[in-house]
Amino acid sequence: MTTTLDAPAPAAPQPRHRAASRLTWLLKQRETGIAVAFILLLVVTTAVNPNFLFSTDGWRDLTLTPAILVCLAIGQAMVIVTRNVDLSVGSTLGLTAYLAGRLFLDTGLPVILVVLIAVAAGAVLGLVNGVLVAFAKVPALVITLGTLYVYRGIMLEWAGSDRINASDIPPGLLDFGTGSFLFIPNLAWISFALLAVAIYLMRSTRVGREFYAIGSDPDAATLYGLRDKRRVLQAFATSGALAGLAGILYVSRYGTISSGVGLGIELEAVGAAVVGGVAIFGGSGTVLGAALGAYLLTTINRALPVLGIPDFWQQAVVGALIIGAIVLDRYFARRQHDKLLAEREEA
Repeated sequence: MTTTLDAPAPAAPQPRHRAASRLTWLLKQRETGIAVAFILLLVVTTAVNPNFLFSTDGWRDLTLTPAILVCLAIGQAMVIVTRNVDLSVGSTLGLTAYLAGRLFLDTGLPVILVVLIAVAAGAVLGLVNGVLVAFAKVPALVITLGTLYVYRGIMLEWAGSDRINASDIPPGLLDFGTGSFLFIPNLAWISFALLAVAIYLMRSTRVGREFYAIGSDPDAATLYGLRDKRRVLQAFATSGALAGLAGILYVSRYGTISSGVGLGIELEAVGAAVVGGVAIFGGSGTVLGAALGAYLLTTINRALPVLGIPDFWQQAVVGALIIGAIVLDRYFARRQHDKLLAEREEA
C-alpha cells in the first residue's frame, strides 16, 4: 500500500503584507504625486485664507472651474498616448459654442438636439485632424496648429463682432450650468462621468490598449497588424467630440459667446495632460492623471494670488511644472530602458 502526500499549498499573503504591497504600488503611481501636490496646495492656501476652501464660493470654484478643462484634457490624453497632439481643441470649443448659440438664436431647436449637433460637429472637426495626420503622414503638431488657425478663422469670419448674450440661451440650460447636486456643480458631475467612461475605455477595452501600443512603438504596431490609422482617427474624433461638449458646457456656464471663446485653452489642455503624467512622446500615462493635472493647474491659478504671488510668477510656476513633468518623464523612461537592458543581459 502506498501513501500519496500532497504538496503543501503556498501560503496566502498575510493581510499586513497585502496592505504593504498595495501601499507600495500606490506610491509608485505617477498620479499619486499629482494628487499629493494638489492636496498640499489646498492645505497651504486654505491655511492662509480659510475662505479659499471653506466657503460656498470657494468650494464651488474648486469643483466647477476645472470641469471644462477636464473634458479637454481627457481627449488630449487619448491623442497624446497615440504619440500625437491636438492643438485645435480651443478653436473647436469656440466654434461649437458659437454654433450652439446660433442654433438657439435662429432655430429654436430643443436643447438636447443642439447638444448632439455641437458634439457631432466637434467630432467632425477632430476627424479632419485625424484624416490629415493618419493619411497625409504629416506630424500632428503641424496639422493641428494649422487647423487651430483655420477653425478660428472660420469662427471670426462667421461671428465677426457679433456677440450672443445669456438672454439668447434657453434658461433651462443656464440653470443647469449654474446648478448643483449634492453640493457639487452639475458640470463637475458631467466631467466625473466622462472621466469614469474614459478610464474604463483606456484600461479595459481593446481600443484603449491599442492606443498605448501605437504610441509605444508605431512601427511594431503596424507590423503586428493593429489598425493604427483607424485608432488615430478614433482618438482625434473623440478629442474633437469632447471639445464640442466642452463648448456646450461653456455656453451653459457663461451664457455669453464671442469670437474670443476658447483662446489659449488648448495649451492648458496639453499642459494638464503632461503635468498629469501623460508622456509627451506617447505610450504611457492615464486620463485620470490628465484630469488631476487639470485640477492642479486651475487651482494653482486661483491659489497663487491668494498667496500674494504676482501674475508673472503664476505663469512661470505653471511653465516650471510642465518642464519638470517632461524632465521626469524622460528620466523614468530612461531608467526603465536601462532596467530592461540589464534584465536581458542577465538572462
